[in-house]
Amino acid sequence: MTVAIVWFRKSLRVHDNQALSWACSSDEIKSILPVYIFGEEIREGSTEKMGEQRLRFQYECVENLHYNLNSKLGLKLHVFSGDPLPIFESISEHFFEQDVCLVTEYCSDISSRIQMDLIENKLITDDSKWSSKSFPAGHTILDIEEIINSPGYKPPNSMKDMIRIFTEEFGDFENTLFSTNDPTPPLVEKQNIPLIESPLLTSLSQIKSCLVTPTHFIGGESQALDRLEMKVTSQPDFVNKFNKPKSISTNSVANTSEPSTTGLSPYISTGCLSIRRLWNACIKQHQPNEMTKPPVSILGQLMFREMFYLLSRSVANWDRDSDNSHCIEIDWGEVDDSHLSAWELGQTGFPLIDAMMRQLDSTGWMHHLGRHATSCFLTRGQLWQNWTHGRDIFERKLIDSDWAINNGNWLWLSGTAPFSMPYYRIYNPCPDSKSSLNVETENADFIRHWVPELSSFPSKYIFEPHLAPQSIQESAGCLVGIDYPNPIVDRNESRKKNLDLFKESLAKLR
Repeated sequence: MTVAIVWFRKSLRVHDNQALSWACSSDEIKSILPVYIFGEEIREGSTEKMGEQRLRFQYECVENLHYNLNSKLGLKLHVFSGDPLPIFESISEHFFEQDVCLVTEYCSDISSRIQMDLIENKLITDDSKWSSKSFPAGHTILDIEEIINSPGYKPPNSMKDMIRIFTEEFGDFENTLFSTNDPTPPLVEKQNIPLIESPLLTSLSQIKSCLVTPTHFIGGESQALDRLEMKVTSQPDFVNKFNKPKSISTNSVANTSEPSTTGLSPYISTGCLSIRRLWNACIKQHQPNEMTKPPVSILGQLMFREMFYLLSRSVANWDRDSDNSHCIEIDWGEVDDSHLSAWELGQTGFPLIDAMMRQLDSTGWMHHLGRHATSCFLTRGQLWQNWTHGRDIFERKLIDSDWAINNGNWLWLSGTAPFSMPYYRIYNPCPDSKSSLNVETENADFIRHWVPELSSFPSKYIFEPHLAPQSIQESAGCLVGIDYPNPIVDRNESRKKNLDLFKESLAKLR
């Protein structure tokens, strides 16, 4: 074996990268070719599946990976664009007389598994010099295939189920440190591979020229490790007392773009931050009898992530609203394009919903309680739209977009999954200070920032500006219905109607 092609898929980092560490340390490997593939054509700063902010963030992750590989290991990242199979076929022409091992981390989503099967069936045959090596649990703590194929496995639907799985795997998991293996420069110098000539090779500088300007979150492993230090390693009290349901959905008081949570989800989803390193950092902050417990602790949130990964692998049609054992087939009726568009663009006439959706569009991120509010509003709450429409919009825009988790969250919040909250628990899109959405209402700076039309409204009316007297609207310089839209539905009437529709759908299924 001579050449190791290290394919970076969902682990865009140098630290704790099993595939990269193996290639660097193996005596069998004489040269290493790191590869990243943009799977879609980039047009005007976006792709079919990635909106502008998501693509910009992904690019920054790849650019930083390129820098870290070169500065720490002396390796040059080759960046391609297009379908992986033709790309690897073109690469094989450069190594037709050498043994080649395609090294990567296991990816559990269905499209990645199909993709890998196609590559192996085409390139790795009896008379081929190609082989492959895949490392499990590169993107998760659990070995997903091992767990779902273990005797007695049942799809988990609660934190109780996940505690059982983690206890069976690791024993006292809340005091368990997982081994990480950071690659080091090879003891024996690997042969440097010059830039391969290929029409599918792309230039990072060429991609950068068409991207939007960064907003709050900057992509990359270096940023991930800095944020880990800022939010976790240097803040033991924050980690020990972390209670996710009580975090503020409208972000920090000092900065309407900085999360009240860790803000690490974009770096976990892209693999810029090892999930094991985050887990270990939390364990090291552990203070007996002080740390919150799952599900509200940071460890609990990571376990929920593992739950959705297990479900996405073991539940057929995980991303569909039919033929899915974890989705009640609610009759959502026909799509209302005008309502869906108003929701996506932040023009519903409900300032909290609009602020959250505009934040998503501008930054690619939204607090988890904002996701609760906006998804409930779109589905069973006010607009009665199929959850898959919102799922697709989130998938394209979120910089922490993750197929397993995005589908799991929408199933949960639409009220259609076994682990869902009761369908009749509807979030009020016009919250007060006592709302479980944890909205800052006294100054309402979050609303004023993201919905600037309402910046001069008194806080008393800013969540329902259409109720403000004409004189107050005029003095605030914003006439509802002209400068800001009227509510697209009556929230109380739509809530009652939708509860009846949900109940009717359930009755038909019995």
